[in-house]
Amino acid sequence: MGYYLAGFRVVGIDIHPQPRYPFEFHQADAMTYPLAGFDVIHASPPCQRYSSMQHIHKNKHKHPDLIDKTRKRLTNNSKPFIIENVVGAPLRPDLLLCGTMFNLRIAKHRIFESNVSIFNLLPPCNHIDLYDPYHGGEMARGEREKLSKVIGIDWFTTRPEVREAIPPAYTEFIGKQIIKAIKTSA
Repeated sequence: MGYYLAGFRVVGIDIHPQPRYPFEFHQADAMTYPLAGFDVIHASPPCQRYSSMQHIHKNKHKHPDLIDKTRKRLTNNSKPFIIENVVGAPLRPDLLLCGTMFNLRIAKHRIFESNVSIFNLLPPCNHIDLYDPYHGGEMARGEREKLSKVIGIDWFTTRPEVREAIPPAYTEFIGKQIIKAIKTSA
């Protein structure tokens, strides 16, 4: 949603069905999907391997590690790209975003690696008076609707969808930066 709000036409690719994805969607392997026709590519490889919860539950090796393969594919392409993941993932941390930087009452940290200069002129994190939907590391029952509202989405209906969603404010911010960079280099 954020890239759309920034002015992009958005197309989603995922190996799993995404029936509530709000834009054009193709169920396919993103690692082999043709990249021709796209001006900018955003990739979010599975984050579960790097999530702090996986280390607690010792499930780390049950999830694929696609970051290096994704990075190689995108750097060989020469188009502007952004790779997103959780803190702890082996990304070059060109940008770290937190919900509090956008006046969202949640500390949802995500790191972004890009081949485009993205300047973070946002205020630092402020983790005072936050909404915390997690109790004992798992989202409490009945909290999905509240979390959806806090991060600015309403189209996902399951707890895993909401838990893994990137707040649109993050990608709108990045999208506007990418547009500026493209216009500057043209």
